[in-house]
Amino acid sequence: MKSMRNYIGEQVKLEVSGKSRHKGVLVDIGSDIIVLFNGEDFLYIPFVHIQNFQLNTEENEEIKVTGEAPINKQSEEISLRKVLNNARGVFAEIFVTGNQSIHGYVTSVLNNYFVFYSPVYQTMFIPLNHLKWLIPYNQNQTPYKLTNQHFLVNPSNLTLARTFDEQLKKLVGKIVVFDLGGNAAKIGQLQMIENNFVHLISAREKVIYLNIHHIKTVHLPT
Repeated sequence: MKSMRNYIGEQVKLEVSGKSRHKGVLVDIGSDIIVLFNGEDFLYIPFVHIQNFQLNTEENEEIKVTGEAPINKQSEEISLRKVLNNARGVFAEIFVTGNQSIHGYVTSVLNNYFVFYSPVYQTMFIPLNHLKWLIPYNQNQTPYKLTNQHFLVNPSNLTLARTFDEQLKKLVGKIVVFDLGGNAAKIGQLQMIENNFVHLISAREKVIYLNIHHIKTVHLPT
């Protein structure tokens, strides 16, 4: 039986959490992440979200890898943390929750979460284990064709804690939006954090308890 590393250079297909399917050439494999080229983009996909992986024997049109993977070109083994650190300041598309991607760039990588700046959602805090994939932009591309002056080097004045739960504690008393705000029950005033549950007060003063381990993104409304 082949190990996954033996498939580097081969056409593969895989399913990622959320029933997303990807096909392409396996370019690299690291300690906790793979790199896939789908004919247009390089996708960096953490192991933890790969539901299944197999050789693609159904593809009629061969995908040829053009150029090098834009992040972690070094010969050393890649990892999710190394990829995110090297992606700082690089325009990228990430997928975390729901049915929509987020566009912007990584600004900081902490112990168990990273900070992402989006021109739509502004500064976002995202636990590492909820990132499903990252796609670096091609050179000379910017999100929404905005000019570079729209992207600040330090877009937030918030001080950063080392862990995600400690960062949430810094937001107590503020209006926050969890998981992109697709659910009204995930928008409100963050009241407190206790026993790994976030206490959120909704617009109509209903108290909602959210398990911190299932929170995928948080940002402050603009």
